[in-house]
Formats: sequence, C-alpha cells, structure tokens
Amino acid sequence: MASVLATPGRPLRVAIVGAGPSGFYTAAALLARKDLAVSIDLIDRLPSPYGLVRYGVAPDHPKIKEVARVFERLALDPRVRYLGNVEYGRDLGLDDLRRHYDQVVFAVGGQSDRRLGVPGEDLAGSHSSTAFVAWYSRHPDFLDLPVDLSTAASAVVGIGNVAVDVARVLARDPEELARTDISDDALAVLRASGVRDVHVLSRRGPVQAKCSPAELKELADLSGVDLIVDPAELELDEGSRAELAGDLQAQKNLDLLRACAARGATGAPRRIHLRFLVSPVALEGVGGRVSAVRI
Repeated sequence: MASVLATPGRPLRVAIVGAGPSGFYTAAALLARKDLAVSIDLIDRLPSPYGLVRYGVAPDHPKIKEVARVFERLALDPRVRYLGNVEYGRDLGLDDLRRHYDQVVFAVGGQSDRRLGVPGEDLAGSHSSTAFVAWYSRHPDFLDLPVDLSTAASAVVGIGNVAVDVARVLARDPEELARTDISDDALAVLRASGVRDVHVLSRRGPVQAKCSPAELKELADLSGVDLIVDPAELELDEGSRAELAGDLQAQKNLDLLRACAARGATGAPRRIHLRFLVSPVALEGVGGRVSAVRI
C-alpha cells in the first residue's frame, strides 16, 4: 500500500537551492504548516549559510544581521538539513533533484551586477558594489579582490542603500570599523587608505534618491566626516515637485540634504560629496588603472 505524502510516515521532501534569506523564509513557511509533515534540505554552493545576511550587510549594521539568529534556530530544527559546498549545475542537476525530492524551490537570488556601459569600466580600480561589499564581508569568491585605496579620492555611482553603505565604509574611521565583524584583510586596507574625499554620483535628482532617510542621516552624522551638498543641485523642477508630493521618505531625505547644504564644510578630515543630476560618461585611466571619472 502506497504511503500518503506529507504525513509523518512519509514527509514531503523539499529541496531549497539557496540558503540565503529567501531560502530560509521559504523553509520557515513550510515548517509553520500544521497540515504538512516536511523534510527540508537547504542546499548552497558556499560552505556557510545565510547569503546576503552574512555577505551583503554592512559590518557597522549589526542589528540587521540579528535575523541570522532566527535562521540558526530554523537550521537546528530536526526536519532541516544544511548541505553546504554543493553547487547546482556542478554537483547535481535538476534530474537529480527531481529523483530525490517531491518539490524543488530555487532561491538563489541575483548573481550579477548591472554594468555602467561606459568606456573604461573594466580598468583596474573599478569595482562593482557586489564585489566591493563581498570583499569587506569576506565572501570566499572575493577574498583576492585587488582593492587599492591609495588615492586621495574615490567615486561611488548610485545613491541607493548599498551605494551609501560603500561610501560610509570608505569614509568612516577604520578604528570604528575595527569594533565590527569586518574582515581583517579589508580592515588593514582601510586603515592604510589615502581616501579623503568620496564622491557619490547620482544620475537623478534628490527626490529620486533611493536611500532611506536613516541611511542618509547616518552619513550626515559620521564622526570626522563632512557631508557636502551643493544647494544648486537641490533645486526641484516641476516633475520632481509633483513626485515629492505625498512621499514622506523623499521629503525627509530632501530636508536632510538641505540641512547639510546649509551647514557646509566644517573642516573635517574626510568628506563625502553628494552629487545629483550627474552621469559618468567614461572612466579615464593611466597605466591601466582608473585615474578619473568623466561626468
């Protein structure tokens, strides 16, 4: 007599490919079902789980990483196994998964960046945010990323939360970062950094800035750092004024930017320059390495 699926005698066998947040939340949803008996394998190509929580959250944002405690409790559930160092497409394929599991969930997330599409993008010293964040988070794929911070200035293209994270890590006092879980190798490079000016380049205006007010305020409050904004770049056209109406987050960002513009430079040893309505058209190089950003 055939056993009934999803019962204690024959649990539903589920493979979740990808052990980042989406994979763990999928497992949590299945485990919460009282009408299902399940057996879950979380499969990941990396030796350690948690994905972006481990390798994508800035080291000075420990509260965001606290969700890993929830994931750890899920991983300790006897109905769950973690299979690390197992890569889909190399160690197993779809036929293998179908043969051994009743259901398969792919929760691998995005694996690549959007390119700028400008000349010079592949020069040494030009890095995607994915690579740079993974480098300071000690992702196994980026341990040897050749990060050179010997120059006096760096540029960050974009003004979403990840771009703000990158700018903050570049400008923050390394001794403050030393109290976080940043990788030792990255900390050594940041301690030796010559960067004193970080230019954050936004192709759209201040109303369209995608960073949260909390992230922006954190930049403004950095010790030993001036957040410099050109008041002229905060002038709004008719379209931006219409977009601003009713958008509380955009209004908070704009108010903070205006306050920073009014405050101006205070003589801090490091500076973050927020630029709006500027687009990189080329990265210029000397000796195969980025030397300037043409906007």
